[in-house]
Amino acid sequence: MFFKAENYRHPAFMEAVRDVAPQAPGVAAWGLMTGVAMVNSGLSVFESIAMTLFVYAGSSQLAALPLIAAGAPAWVIVATGFCVNLRFMVFSLHLRKYLMHLPRLERMVHGYLTADISYVLFTRRFANPSEDPADQLAQSASLAGNTCTMWVSWISASFAGIFLANIIPTSWGLGFAGTLCLVGILCSLASTRMRIFAAGVAAVTAIAAYHLPLKLNIILAIGVALVLSMSLERFLKTREGQGA
Repeated sequence: MFFKAENYRHPAFMEAVRDVAPQAPGVAAWGLMTGVAMVNSGLSVFESIAMTLFVYAGSSQLAALPLIAAGAPAWVIVATGFCVNLRFMVFSLHLRKYLMHLPRLERMVHGYLTADISYVLFTRRFANPSEDPADQLAQSASLAGNTCTMWVSWISASFAGIFLANIIPTSWGLGFAGTLCLVGILCSLASTRMRIFAAGVAAVTAIAAYHLPLKLNIILAIGVALVLSMSLERFLKTREGQGA
């Protein structure tokens, strides 16, 4: 399908599938309502399918759809999607040391398929990369199992939402299941004081600036959290250095 046959045959692949299976229904519900939202925002079926396949980022899609429907400038839509997806840059930097032994095409496929839940589950299971070929294969197979399960759940549910948009009302609120999944991920990642501080600053800023047009509160929240977190981290390092 996407990877070498040895990935699918490895026991770590099915173990990862079983690990991520409990999260799949929430992801599917979120994908279903995202498919409905795309069509209801004015996108054609073809455009909705293309966005599902090429963007493959629920939070970015949902952030961009109201802007597209409102006729926002392209730069605002692109900037919003870029900011919302900045976390994937962090994911890729962390996963680089796990995947650099793979061919470039396979690394690119991993990059495309990796989502929040699959990243969290993978890094929980494999806290550190390995230089042993057997361990590297197990890690690659495990990540493939995670990402393929998430991708199939999202894509199939999104397609269902696209084709059933006129039947499924958005008032059902099924997308809230996806929000709950992200809340769970947020809680699991908030493992240090600095991460908790950054999340808190972003949340407060986003709420305080909620009435800004074109979802600019999202961009503002990310920017404020980034600047304050980096400033605080630099201050703490400087103080530790002076204390030493």
